[in-house]
Amino acid sequence: QVELVESGGGLVQAGGSLRLSCAASGSTFGSYAMGWFRQAPGKEREFVAGISWGGASTSYADSVKGRFTIFRDNAKNMLYLQMNSLKPEDTAVYYCAAEYGAPTVVRGAEGYGDWGQGTQVTVSS
Repeated sequence: QVELVESGGGLVQAGGSLRLSCAASGSTFGSYAMGWFRQAPGKEREFVAGISWGGASTSYADSVKGRFTIFRDNAKNMLYLQMNSLKPEDTAVYYCAAEYGAPTVVRGAEGYGDWGQGTQVTVSS
């Protein structure tokens, strides 16, 4: 198990950028596959981006591909999501998630055992 705390959300105009951070504690961060998910009001929680243990393999939802970048710093127990060219459709609560013992990218929410509380991202038009 790991404790996950997201930060970096806020209000930004369309076309702007934000960097979300997820701080992990309580276990060996390098043994967890990590992912970012988001949920807008009235919608299902959806996959945004995922990254393998070592960071060599990543996966992105089609809606964010080319605009968002997921990366991790295992030495600092940190996960990041760099979001560029933000659109109003990106408005949601963003969650980081971890799955112990999964060396490859996990895309399904059901595949993650630990979740943060989320950080709100609002993109104005």
